[in-house]
Amino acid sequence: MMRSRLTNAPARLFSTAVVSAPKPAATRPSSDKGGGGGSGRDTLGRRLLSLTYAKRSAVITINKWKEEGHTVRKYELNRIVKELRKFKRYKHALEICEWMKVQEDIVLQQGDYAVHLDLISKVRGMSSAEKFFEDLPDKNKNRHACTSLLHTYVQNNESSKAEALMQKMSECGFLINTLPYNTMLSFYISNGQLDKVPQLIQDLKMNTSPDIFTYNLILTACLPQRDVETAEKTLLEIQKAEIEPDWVTYSTLTSLYIKNSLPEKAAATVKEMEKRIARKNRPAYSSLIGLHAKLGNLDEISRIWEKMKSSFVKMSDTEYACMISSLLKHEKSEEAMNLYEEWKSVSTSGNPRIPNLFLADYIKRDQMEEAENFYNKMVESDIKPCYTTWEILTWGYLKQKKSDKVLECFKKALGSVKKWIPEGRITKEVFRNLEEEGDIEAAEQLLVTIGKAGHLSTEIYNSLLRTYASANKMPLIIAERMEKDKIEMNDETKKLIELTSKMCVSEVPTCIS
Repeated sequence: MMRSRLTNAPARLFSTAVVSAPKPAATRPSSDKGGGGGSGRDTLGRRLLSLTYAKRSAVITINKWKEEGHTVRKYELNRIVKELRKFKRYKHALEICEWMKVQEDIVLQQGDYAVHLDLISKVRGMSSAEKFFEDLPDKNKNRHACTSLLHTYVQNNESSKAEALMQKMSECGFLINTLPYNTMLSFYISNGQLDKVPQLIQDLKMNTSPDIFTYNLILTACLPQRDVETAEKTLLEIQKAEIEPDWVTYSTLTSLYIKNSLPEKAAATVKEMEKRIARKNRPAYSSLIGLHAKLGNLDEISRIWEKMKSSFVKMSDTEYACMISSLLKHEKSEEAMNLYEEWKSVSTSGNPRIPNLFLADYIKRDQMEEAENFYNKMVESDIKPCYTTWEILTWGYLKQKKSDKVLECFKKALGSVKKWIPEGRITKEVFRNLEEEGDIEAAEQLLVTIGKAGHLSTEIYNSLLRTYASANKMPLIIAERMEKDKIEMNDETKKLIELTSKMCVSEVPTCIS
């Protein structure tokens, strides 16, 4: 795709117009690590990190600090920006970058512009980031800024722009490290474009040497294809290059072996994975528990959990969810419930993700009465149901063919989110259930609900028509309604309208009368 010629082409070659092409909330930090201050000291870092609300101004805080006679140092501000980005406090981080840019006594480095661009993308969007890049002096349109812009395109799923920028970076000799390649590899893998991975790796090896992140991405690409041979060759290549594999390397290999029903190899790699987990790699422990759960190693799951509890002051919601899920997977309901009660006693988050695990488990076992009782207790505990809660209950009532409850829960699911992203499987299943029962009234209510969410389609109307056909009834003014909703008919729509036109005229449903 991109054979770099490592030229010294001028930076003016870069323009977002060149790469344009048609498309194919944060945790509050508890300590001041970015301001250079110790415990209890009043530092600039402590003041900036304490600006919890986005409406408060970082610039005002910096200026007040200066007015009080304090010195503002660039390296301190860079550390604070890094800390704010870590906690996803992008607005305040951007304000600091913009303040530094206009200070005559602060000299910005190449990396500073890259960070600035990334923050603009996160706070104001891709178009603003492109304009920032366009307005940079040619000398600052370097590989750092280009890599940051590339990351922006990938984050916005702009495949054509990302590929065009990679080509331009290749022509200017900017592809001299693995970061842009790893960015594109991650993009292709996450989007299922695995056919583009081999050529990209070949290009990378022509210009630089893979690092452990590159190799881990190659191993990840082997997962959907269950490609054990390539994965094992990659591990040998890592060892030959004298690169130290990390816990991610062995975690990915373990997942691959489990997928291919190779338990002995999985047992070996999961041991290697644990050897490489340090206290700073906290997320690795949850991954380790999950892998042991898939291997059926209940004793190992308990051992690792106890190890975590002795290593960390408090377990996170994610860690509780991982452990509870692992126990439920192996039908250890009593142990899972005990852990749930422990979580309720120590957590104040009210995270519905944890109880949702039990709801899903009850429904999986066709224990709908227990699911309803657990849901009632969940609400009594002041845990607010979320979209997933209602979706799980919808599936439960679908299995029982209780159309009124199905419709009630589905409506609540849609009402629990600001913007509903249709999940085709549940929508089809709800309509299929109504079609089987010929429940015209419920089908019409469902269409109205989906319409309010802004996701009517030809297939939704076809499902409604099939429900009418199942009830041996003719719908009224269906063509006019589709035209009003700007929904086009297809061949199936026309056939269904013709079929139902020979049936008895239905009454006007109450939801549209």
